[in-house]
Amino acid sequence: MKCLVTGGAGFIGSHLVESLLSDGHHVTVIDDLSTGQIKNLDEVITNPKLEFIKGDILNLPELEYLVEKSDIVYHLAAAVGVELVVSDPVKTIVTNVHGTENILKGAARKGTRVLIASTSEVYGKSEKEIFSEDNDLLIGPSTHSRWSYACSKLLDEFYSMAYYRSIKLPIVVARFFNTVGPKQTGRYGMVIPRFVKNALEGTDLNVYGTGEQTRCFTHVHDSIKAIKLLAESDISGEVFNVGSENNISINELAAQIIRLLNSKSKIKHISYDEAYEEGFEDMLHRYPDISKIQKSFDWKPTYSLNNIINDVADYYRAQ
Repeated sequence: MKCLVTGGAGFIGSHLVESLLSDGHHVTVIDDLSTGQIKNLDEVITNPKLEFIKGDILNLPELEYLVEKSDIVYHLAAAVGVELVVSDPVKTIVTNVHGTENILKGAARKGTRVLIASTSEVYGKSEKEIFSEDNDLLIGPSTHSRWSYACSKLLDEFYSMAYYRSIKLPIVVARFFNTVGPKQTGRYGMVIPRFVKNALEGTDLNVYGTGEQTRCFTHVHDSIKAIKLLAESDISGEVFNVGSENNISINELAAQIIRLLNSKSKIKHISYDEAYEEGFEDMLHRYPDISKIQKSFDWKPTYSLNNIINDVADYYRAQ
């Protein structure tokens, strides 16, 4: 198959590209390298079945042609990470909304299949204990830039479903819950790579807020399996949670990383106002209901949290 991966030099994107090439597919990558890194593709950059295009999907002249000639488009390009979202909310909205708009316009010309990468952030401030795909969504106020990412990705989903309903464009949406693994950087606020790097250096692990907020972490290799299952299926017009059911508080996560890596680091608590911006709000819990993807594809995560931590640590040690 001919596959197009937007954001293919990013963390998840580069792992996907490696996997697709391993399957024997031809892969075209579009990435402007604003958050992705070309070194993420070092292991496959010389593969004759890989074409890399440095460009921005907001203004790339040949984008529609590239989408048209592809069998599947994996749309992963987006502004990601809480720190980036808070520091540049305009870029977040423009990249996420108009980038997706351009992909969908191109796909509509020939009915190209598209997988849209979304996020658990769309569940917003919901206080439900377990998040299911058909739940109501509760986004915070527009005066807090923290919610611009959630709102922009939710608009991507609405856009996608509108194309499906209007012209039956074959689209499927994956909502990721904290995908983690090698190549991920803590540069934009991702917690595990940030904690692991500091633990290896023996510096403080900064926990934002009380640290009692809980998250479920999924190894990138598990997420890639889910992405390919969804994209290569004949299911369209549906949204699927992709995540782990192993729940842990951020305080417990920091302690586990220190213990597992035999680190001398200490845990330090920092207020959200100090870490991000005044009035910053966070989701207290983020636990996915993954029964839909389990029933449809017999998919479930296989990597433990210790596996994830050790893989991230090995990656940093090798740098």
